[in-house]
Amino acid sequence: MNAAFFAGVRPLFGGSLSQSQVDGINTIIKAFNERGDGDRRHLAYLLATAKHETADTMAPIHERGTKAYFDKYEPSTKIGKALGNTAPGDGYRYRGRGFAQLTGRGNYRKFGIEDQPDKALDPEIAANILVIGCLKGWFTGKALGDYEAFRDMRRVVNGTDKADLIA
Repeated sequence: MNAAFFAGVRPLFGGSLSQSQVDGINTIIKAFNERGDGDRRHLAYLLATAKHETADTMAPIHERGTKAYFDKYEPSTKIGKALGNTAPGDGYRYRGRGFAQLTGRGNYRKFGIEDQPDKALDPEIAANILVIGCLKGWFTGKALGDYEAFRDMRRVVNGTDKADLIA
């Protein structure tokens, strides 16, 4: 992106950007330019989601929490079953990773990385997961094209959790 774009983005990050934040933003923009639908509102939503889901790092990260925190994703739980987790330990193994916190065995399978979940931490793979998952509705069954309002676009990743903030 150009200098004017980054000048406009800096205030959202407290006035400055690290090189790794710039790199992350550029990686998402590249993935969107290659796999996106050209709708700049969708790109804006993807960048805002990545900012939130990565704790402002703009780098693919692991979902935070102790190992026990991920028991809520175990196959014996309602959410674990919904995420396609089938074996004990899947809750932690398939915890959130990436720009959009890809979670659950079933979601890792959709992106072809079920056997190597840490691939979701590779910036280019994470950016493609973010773009494709949001545009095709692979995370929640809802796609970006289903919504006009930024607040509602949050439904493609995580219901309405933090929807006003991300909008």
